[in-house]
Amino acid sequence: MDDLARQRLPLVFITGASSGIGQALALQYARRGWRLALVARRVERLEAWAREQGLGPEVCVAYEADVQDVDRIVAVGQRCLIEQGLPEVVIANAGISVGIDTAERDDLEVLREIHATNTVGLAATFHPFIRPMRLARRGRLVGVASVAAIRGLPGHGGYCASKAAVVSYCESLRLELRGDDIRVVTLVPGFVDTPLTRGNPYAMPFLISADTFAAQAVKAIDAGVRWRVIPWPMAWVVCLLRLLPSPIYDRVLQGRGRKPRRSGS
Repeated sequence: MDDLARQRLPLVFITGASSGIGQALALQYARRGWRLALVARRVERLEAWAREQGLGPEVCVAYEADVQDVDRIVAVGQRCLIEQGLPEVVIANAGISVGIDTAERDDLEVLREIHATNTVGLAATFHPFIRPMRLARRGRLVGVASVAAIRGLPGHGGYCASKAAVVSYCESLRLELRGDDIRVVTLVPGFVDTPLTRGNPYAMPFLISADTFAAQAVKAIDAGVRWRVIPWPMAWVVCLLRLLPSPIYDRVLQGRGRKPRRSGS
């Protein structure tokens, strides 16, 4: 395939692509013949993975950035536009999940970090692409939330709050861009087997692999749905959580294991 033909292949931009959901999504798009613009803090790991998959630099470009650094992730997005063109799909996947205890002063800094990554970092990921997508009148912006956005969980206040913010932010953005032919898709994962969940000290119903999640997520993105809970049985759990009266919810959650705090915090 010559360079001109390769440039016509659709492009996806994914943050948090060095492991877990982000890496699984990248593999799904690679199998479909898309070009990849992948972002991670651990760019060496990302580049090694790309080599293992046989993805050369002509189809897979790795960028180093921590989405907490707004200037850096914005610059990476702008660089992608210059070097690879306008993505068809931008997936703001980078996120952190760690427990907090508000009684501990150090955990207030952890809370700040969670929101800087999961909420502000998501908006900063989208920022460079919105004006070009408006001009082109095409594109999909994909925010990765969580079922943890629906109700608060013990020890998980930072993560739950940040993912609730993702849901509301993406809904607001969807309404803002509705007249520009840009789809905003909110993905709501249940429990997915990734490094973020493997330390959870509680049951994780309907646990699925990252590859299973990614296959279903790509179909939802193709369809341009407003929001999609994955896997589908968790959608029933989401409905139940929304409807469950608070006194009953409190009793159900009483004694549930807390999300572990960061070691040494």
